[in-house]
Amino acid sequence: MALSDEPAAGAREEEATAAEGGDPDPDALAGGRAFESFGESSETRALLGHLRAAHGDPVAREVALERFRVIMDKYQEQPHLLDPHLEWMLTMLLDMVQDKTSPPALAHLAFKFLYIITKVRGYKTFLRLFPHEVADVQPVLEMFADQNPKDHETWETRYMLLLWLSMTCLIPFDFSRLDGNLATEPGQARVPVMDRILQIAESYLVVSDKARDAAAVLVSKLITRPDVKEKKLAGFLDRVLGALACSSLQTLEGVVVMDGMLQALAQIFKHGKREDCLPYAARVLECLDNCRLSESNQTLLRKLGVKLVQRLGLTFLKPKVAKWRYQRGCRSLAANLSLPTQGQHEETPHTATPDSDEDYDVPEEVERVIEQLLVGLKDRDTIVRWSAAKGIGRMAGRLPKELADDVVGSVLDCFSFQETNDAWHGGCLALAELGRRGLLLPSRLTDVVAVILKALTYDEKRGACSVGANVRDAACYVCWAFARAYAPQELRPFVSEIASALVIATVFDRDVNCRRAASAAFQENVGRQGTFPHGIDILTTADYFAVGNRSNCFLVISVFIASFPEYTRPMIEHLVTLKISHWDGVIRELSAKALHNLAWRAPEYSASHVLPRLLSLTLSPDVHTRHGAILACAEVTYALYQLAAEEGRPLTDHLDGQALDGLKQIHSQLYDRQLYRGLGGELMRQAVCVLIEKLSLSKMPFKGDAVIDGWHWLISDTFRSLRLISSRSRQQIKGAAVSALTALCQEYCLPEPGDTRPAGQGDLVQQYLAELQSPEEMTRCGFSLGLGALPGPLLRGRLQQVLAGLGAVTRISPKDSSFAESRRDGLMAISRICQTVGVKAEGSPDDAVCKANIPRIYATLLDCMQDYTTDSRGDVGAWVRKAAMTSLKELTVLLASSEPGLIGADVCKQVLCCLAQQASEKIDRVRAHAGEVLLALLHFDSPPIPHVPHRGELERIFPRSDGAAVNWNAPSQAFPRITQLLGLPAYRYHVLLGLVVSVGGLTESTVRHSTHSLFAYVKQIQGDPRAVESFAGTLLQVFQDHLLSDRVSVPLLKTLDQMLAHGCFDVFATQENHPFSVKLLALCKEEIRKSKDIQKLRSSVAVFCGMIQFPGDVRKKALAQLCLLLCHPFPIVRKATASQVYEMMLTFGDEVVGADALGAVLAVLGDTAWDAELGVVRGQRNRLCDLLEVPRPQPVPKPSPC
Repeated sequence: MALSDEPAAGAREEEATAAEGGDPDPDALAGGRAFESFGESSETRALLGHLRAAHGDPVAREVALERFRVIMDKYQEQPHLLDPHLEWMLTMLLDMVQDKTSPPALAHLAFKFLYIITKVRGYKTFLRLFPHEVADVQPVLEMFADQNPKDHETWETRYMLLLWLSMTCLIPFDFSRLDGNLATEPGQARVPVMDRILQIAESYLVVSDKARDAAAVLVSKLITRPDVKEKKLAGFLDRVLGALACSSLQTLEGVVVMDGMLQALAQIFKHGKREDCLPYAARVLECLDNCRLSESNQTLLRKLGVKLVQRLGLTFLKPKVAKWRYQRGCRSLAANLSLPTQGQHEETPHTATPDSDEDYDVPEEVERVIEQLLVGLKDRDTIVRWSAAKGIGRMAGRLPKELADDVVGSVLDCFSFQETNDAWHGGCLALAELGRRGLLLPSRLTDVVAVILKALTYDEKRGACSVGANVRDAACYVCWAFARAYAPQELRPFVSEIASALVIATVFDRDVNCRRAASAAFQENVGRQGTFPHGIDILTTADYFAVGNRSNCFLVISVFIASFPEYTRPMIEHLVTLKISHWDGVIRELSAKALHNLAWRAPEYSASHVLPRLLSLTLSPDVHTRHGAILACAEVTYALYQLAAEEGRPLTDHLDGQALDGLKQIHSQLYDRQLYRGLGGELMRQAVCVLIEKLSLSKMPFKGDAVIDGWHWLISDTFRSLRLISSRSRQQIKGAAVSALTALCQEYCLPEPGDTRPAGQGDLVQQYLAELQSPEEMTRCGFSLGLGALPGPLLRGRLQQVLAGLGAVTRISPKDSSFAESRRDGLMAISRICQTVGVKAEGSPDDAVCKANIPRIYATLLDCMQDYTTDSRGDVGAWVRKAAMTSLKELTVLLASSEPGLIGADVCKQVLCCLAQQASEKIDRVRAHAGEVLLALLHFDSPPIPHVPHRGELERIFPRSDGAAVNWNAPSQAFPRITQLLGLPAYRYHVLLGLVVSVGGLTESTVRHSTHSLFAYVKQIQGDPRAVESFAGTLLQVFQDHLLSDRVSVPLLKTLDQMLAHGCFDVFATQENHPFSVKLLALCKEEIRKSKDIQKLRSSVAVFCGMIQFPGDVRKKALAQLCLLLCHPFPIVRKATASQVYEMMLTFGDEVVGADALGAVLAVLGDTAWDAELGVVRGQRNRLCDLLEVPRPQPVPKPSPC
């Protein structure tokens, strides 16, 4: 919403605060700060001074241009700060242009800089500084002789020259006086300056670049000169109208020509005198009608058409200020302050003398103009509607009172529900313009306010979204304009309605721009009208930044505003009438929660009026209305219960029997009408689950009623139907059903005092356990979480059975290996059950977590830490591992808080080692979660977790003070810390297992930082042979344990390649056949045996090449293995092997073969086409084996078929 520069109601203080410390910063304005001055003055001066040296270097030229563009763009919002510096910048640049010795490239570069300044400051301001003496005309004209209109690299030059030439047209001397100084060659016709300029302008009106805009400005300045209009105006208009008549809207050339001509006409009728333009106005209007621009799909042409039409209309009407217009105060501040009271001048407009020209004849063309402007108000593009609205305002200011009132009536016709949102938007813009200009008399305010109140809530659904945000924004603009236009007494009858509507838009509108526009309009009214109730208090809370957060508006700010009685009921009515039936589900849910909060402000009204209306809407044919109404019923009922409980009264004091029956029957009515099925079934299930939860928490008197069984059926059926629910809604519905089950069982399924066993316990638990064996993954998810939601009394006596059932869900079997979500939810259920039943060290394993079942629970959770299942969605096992980490933390903290003796040393070590492994792996979100859990357990001190291995070293590596500062998502922060655990024997294996996966991964940042951290550790221990031996042994153990497991072995081979290349194992190269190299070779050979994985084979080739550094039999066997791979069935493997062996021979060739044979080896490797037929390749391979003194591989004969 476009607002004035004048601040109101405290905005001056905000601007002053924002301006403090105006340090030039590219993000200053985006962050809400303002600049105080042009801070880059020195840099800009140096930049411009360096242009002469930089223009010849394309790179330096582009860098300078881009830097200048960045500097200037920072002041797009505050261009006036450039004004004190424009003159010296212009002087420096024009010196380069006017210097005869400057090469063309430098002149073009200077004009590019001039254009950037013009773009930011605006040509109207910047152009005034250009030299425009008589002596400047000829040099500018001469510059045009060197211009090529088809050169798209130098259009800025032509644009600025045209503007400069337009400035020279302002000289007060007749152009004919300049013609006498023109020197001509013999036989050459002399072209007057006037004609030369006009020819240039007309030629550039039809170009396709921005020079066309400048040419239109030049034409208007030239043609309107007294010495030119008499000779050239008529002919020029004939040519322009002819071009318009001949141009087609269907071709690109036609569109370009029409654009230039329309711009020229609009500029002429803007700058020309009325008496000069009036004789041609009717003809131009007729030509414009024939062009049928309103049917064009070119937005710019339609805008220019509207702009030209309004200027033609202003030409038809006499330029005068309507004496009948409404005026608030005086233009002079001193005159306003001199009046003793406000009332002495408020009635002046109504007692003014009649306009002496009120009865003059209005030309008939004016009606056509206004008709076209009214059509423009309904255009599909905003810029066209905005131009039409300004035209309506300007035209109405010159019309007699009666005709202007007819125009207002026509504008009000736009606010019909048969009209589109475009018409509503245009109508709002027009009303704002009329009001701002004082052309909307107070007598019309009753009609206008009524439509504006409708526009403030205008929202029309279109497919999956809605339109109307621009209408609501424009309606706020109207309210803002009215605050400035009218005296307080004129708006006083409408203050209550406008204030309530603006407050509602401020807190309840879906779009942030509309909320902020409404807040600004409310602020303007508070500051200028002074009659809005509690205005300052509301503005302090609902300011521009506070309303940016939608949830904060609905749930916090609305509660504060509702504390003022004037706004409470209108806000509630708005939510019930419009928002609970909104097309956006998020808005419906927020509206229901807002009604919960507002019910505390008006409990009687909510119980007697709101709830009955909501109950009547629960069977609405519109699914959105049903959904919102059910949610609202739930929230309002729960709010009334909380209020009654706080007052120590029963809920029935607020709700009568009819309301209780209505709430009870919602489920049965939906079930009878089969509304849980079909497209709206998802919404109904979620809403009724919320209703069940809130009614259960409200302790409704339904115990033993049949509705409880119905609610249980709905929850169970929802769990079974999760597979049919869309993935985007599934999690929300599942969560709602679990919450509903928890509240329902807690209130209605627990045993009465004195009962030893709750009724139906066995049936419910047994039913849920049976569903855990369902072949549907989502069914397992639902009932797993359902078991986790059951209260303790229902679980006691069956805890082992429940844990066994959930444990089976978390295990991976061949037929359900892809059920990662069910395993995740099973883990979450186990953790929740443990917290529900509590810990008793010597208790029964069927009743509580105790010594007997702790090992089984930990084993289940730790097994899930090794879930690396992948499918088309990626590493879905990460979901399971994250849930397992969370469950381990919750269980360990639970045991440490109550029975720390139940945490064994082995279990604690396994937990921390698994967490350390996950904290060193490649997935950022898993690593971050593992790091957070690890630090939470390490620093838990109520009491501390027992048996933590190397606690002192861990606390040194991960001090408590750094807990919040470490971003585990960032590899640069995580890996330098986690690799320090390699020095702790208890954690080395698991950390190394995670690190090799990261080092051999694909993500560049993860690979870079993990590699750097690993190499830094290895370098650190190079001086300690025992440490290197221990590290290498652990690495081989990881390899052996994960042999043929591609998840680990492939990245491990890549890691080994890098470590060998960086000399991490040079200490072993001094001994022949070191056990490390022997075992590594054996493991690599076993890993690739019969493998067809190209990535693994290529990685192994690199490792074999790296093992050439080890002397003895290992080297010979590695060479033999490489020779085998040179005849691999896959050509790509043969080529990769030859390439890497070639590089290896360049490095270790002297150690492998003699100097005489090295050249032959390299020649064979380099000259052979290794992707040729195997028969050809095998001969070259055998020759290579001979040169390397390696036995030739012998083909293994295939067994003959029986």
